[in-house]
Amino acid sequence: MSTSQTAPIAFLKGHGTENDFVIVPDPDNAIALSPRAVAALCDRRAGIGGDGLLHVVRSAAHPEARAMADDAEWFMDYRNADGSIAEMCGNGVRVFARHLQRAGHVEAGDLAVATRAGVKRVHLAAGSDGPGGADGDITVRMGRALLPGDEGVSVSVGDRAWPARHVDMGNPHAVAFVEDLAHAGSLHSAPAVTPASAYPAGVNAEFVVDVGPRHLAMRVHERGSGETRSCGTGACAVAVAAARRDGLDPAVTGAPVTYTVDLPGGRLVITELPDGSVEMAGPAVIVAEGYIDPVWCETAIA
Repeated sequence: MSTSQTAPIAFLKGHGTENDFVIVPDPDNAIALSPRAVAALCDRRAGIGGDGLLHVVRSAAHPEARAMADDAEWFMDYRNADGSIAEMCGNGVRVFARHLQRAGHVEAGDLAVATRAGVKRVHLAAGSDGPGGADGDITVRMGRALLPGDEGVSVSVGDRAWPARHVDMGNPHAVAFVEDLAHAGSLHSAPAVTPASAYPAGVNAEFVVDVGPRHLAMRVHERGSGETRSCGTGACAVAVAAARRDGLDPAVTGAPVTYTVDLPGGRLVITELPDGSVEMAGPAVIVAEGYIDPVWCETAIA
């Protein structure tokens, strides 16, 4: 965020299954968001607080999204809580779409959103007229999962280690099936992943237990944010890994497979289709809006 900014900057706060975000509407890409400014805004004690930041920009106005402008008017310029740039955030896409709906930019129905992991197709259920439009689920077609090969990847916490499935949902995931979610420890710091060369840009690590038939529960450490209450791409990665483990690969069976995934912040429903695409359905809520004090901005990032 430029320290020369003199006018108050509008923001909103929203969450998807308690994965929460600071939202900065900036259609013309006029606000320079430095990593330090993002980290300050996402600070839970000294800032607004969030697992990440959604910078809302028209695709035509952003150099990373101009090539997608014909397919998607809006670009989700997503940042992790530490200010680093991320390719994609599944819960973030739903909250991003809810903001566009609330602001009157889009209506219920189908929507395309540009991200660094490509254009994502979104469907906003009709009748979303509760507080923040909170009563209608949003479904996102997340694209195809890539399984680059596990190469002996393992995840460890303390003296426990588990084999992990490498799943890429536009961002990297290491999925480990465990006996007890408590074995993942605090997840404030990143679990150890070996070999380190498997994830040169870092990784989101998911720990998963079975609840029932096609019903899973998980915890996640998100790179750049620590443990979060929910991770949409992580839930997708978990469902894909479970389908392979359970012998239910839709490309092989010819039938879609759906898993219910419980996260600390709520529930997501993940469906993988025979063509390899993955759909995620869940809630998205806008809880507040206001203005960021430019004097605070200058002080926070000085």
